[in-house]
This record gives sequence, C-alpha cells and structure tokens, in this order.
Amino acid sequence: MPYVERVNKPTLHYELDDFTDPWKKAPVILLQHGFARNSRFWYSWVPYLSRFYRIVRPDLRGLGKSSTKFNFDTELTLESYLTDMNAIIEHVGAESVHFCGESLGGILGMTFAAEYPHRVRTLSLVSAPVYISEKANKNATYGYPTRIEAFRKMGSRGWAEASNAGRRFPEDGDPGMMRWTVDEMGKGDVDLLIAGQNFVLDFSAAPYLPRIKAPVLGLYPNSGPIAGDEQLELLKSSVPNIRIVHINTTFHMIQMLQPAACATEVLHFAARHDGISCHE
Repeated sequence: MPYVERVNKPTLHYELDDFTDPWKKAPVILLQHGFARNSRFWYSWVPYLSRFYRIVRPDLRGLGKSSTKFNFDTELTLESYLTDMNAIIEHVGAESVHFCGESLGGILGMTFAAEYPHRVRTLSLVSAPVYISEKANKNATYGYPTRIEAFRKMGSRGWAEASNAGRRFPEDGDPGMMRWTVDEMGKGDVDLLIAGQNFVLDFSAAPYLPRIKAPVLGLYPNSGPIAGDEQLELLKSSVPNIRIVHINTTFHMIQMLQPAACATEVLHFAARHDGISCHE
C-alpha cells in the first residue's frame, strides 16, 4: 500500500488505481474525500476513470489508513492539509493533477487550486460548499446545542447514522449502502472529528475563489442540503471559469447515489482539457 512517510509529520496513505497502458505516463486524477470519510468512498468511480487516468485516492490525515499521530488541536489546519496534498502529488511523480474533491475535499480543492495553481490542471467540485452555512450547521446538531456536543454524546458512529438519513441519502435508500457508510464513518476518532469540525465551521473558501485559474466543474444536487443555491451563485459570480452541472437528486452524497453520472462528467471534463479521447 502506498504511504508517504515524513519526518515530524503524520504518515499519509493513498490508493493508486491504474489500468492505463503501461507504456504511457497517463495524467493523474486525484479524488479527495470529504469530512469523516476515507478513500474507500470513491470505489465506485474507479472503473469509469482508471482506464484513462491514474487515480490517486488519498486519506486525509487522521482518517482511513493515514496516521493519527499528530496534535489534533494545533495540526489540523489549512496549511497542514495543503502540505499533505503537495506531498502526495510529489510522491506519485506528478507535476500537476486533475483535482476532484467532494464536500470538505472540495473546499480544500478550492484553496489548493488558488494557492498552488501550477499543481491543478482542472478542479472538479462534488457537492462542495464554499463554507458551512448557519442552516447546515444547525441541521447537524440533532437536538444538542452544538455539533461538538452531538459528537461527544453520540460518538462518531451515532452522529454518522443520524446525519446520513434524510440529508446525505434518502430515508428509503439502499439499506446496505447506508450501513456501509455508517460503518466507515464510524471508524473516525471522535476527538479528530471534533477538531475537523472546528476547522471547517470556522473556514470559508470564498476569498480564494477569484484566484482559481484552473477550469472548474461543479457537480451539485438540485437544492442540496449543504451547498445551497446561494453558494452556487457565489461560485458562479466569483470563479472566472466554472461550469455547474446538476445531478437529479436533492441529497448530498451524489458521488455514491449516481457514481456513473458523476464520474463520467469528471472524466470528460479532464479529457477535454487534455485534448485526449477517453472512448474505446
């Protein structure tokens, strides 16, 4: 398994999926997962993308198989996340990548594209808010005064179970998919997730948007519960080169609910930029 080991920094894990021709050095699509999730959440995209691109799926620090050996209170920062992304890109031998991030992964993608424009060929956003709105924040407290208290009382698994039904997925959705998602999100360390909440609730990518030079594709549900219409208007008015595509659902986890539709949009967006054919 690919790991990035560094001095005085947490070890990072990523998955590499490559079914491209071995005599070609195919470009990279980097798929960055969202809050409390891990690289496994992209599994259904791999068959659509990996014949034409090398697919890199990092685990954010502290999640998945990446190390938790760092100070959650002081080392879960924007700078640390962006440093981690650069380290992974360098480790796979790429100068630049097509960056695709879902939810929090998209927020980080917006800032990464602004701060390191030479690293990002295209940027794809999947249900990614620019910031967590007050409404979205309140909807995730589940009867407790704050999200933080909800995490402490419910635990990572209980919080995931409460937040998935009716917000990330339809209440009558595939029960197996729901159980799998709760099982995976429930693995997260509660203190790490609380520190992650503190980061994301205090952060807005809005100041970074006008500095994004890469072409941007936004994939969003119709009237999504986390990235609402006001955020889409902010993206359209602030990002110089953006295209918004609506996926026909009102739920947040579009990358799992409609993986073929989402993955093929990202594939063809990247391929048009590179001037390559991705049909066989």
